[in-house]
Amino acid sequence: MAKVQKKGLVRIFNAYKYSMKGFKAGLENEAAIRQEFVLAIILTIVACVFFNNDVVKLILLIAMPWLTVVAELLNSAVEAVVDRIGTEYHELSGRAKDLGSAAVFVMLILTLVTWILIVLTKFGILN
Repeated sequence: MAKVQKKGLVRIFNAYKYSMKGFKAGLENEAAIRQEFVLAIILTIVACVFFNNDVVKLILLIAMPWLTVVAELLNSAVEAVVDRIGTEYHELSGRAKDLGSAAVFVMLILTLVTWILIVLTKFGILN
């Protein structure tokens, strides 16, 4: 028999609770999530202070670090599932973890490049 899904505001409230539970678990158990979360907050503040006159740049500077946090949350979810299955080495488990790590790495590089290019443009080094 299929599970009966909640509807309306109850479903939204439950989704919110599960999301907060996920944030809490990530922040408590994963140093990388804590570090990237703090960095995203700092970069958001810096972007709002120094780039508030250009909406497109502001959106990019804010979105990139938070997308990195999203990638790290998903990577941590993959790692938790793989670890739940077993601690013995398996090629597919290793590949899954490596792919998650690669996704985070790509986001970190994209964030860094975005910030460098926009900052260099602001100071007139690039045009």
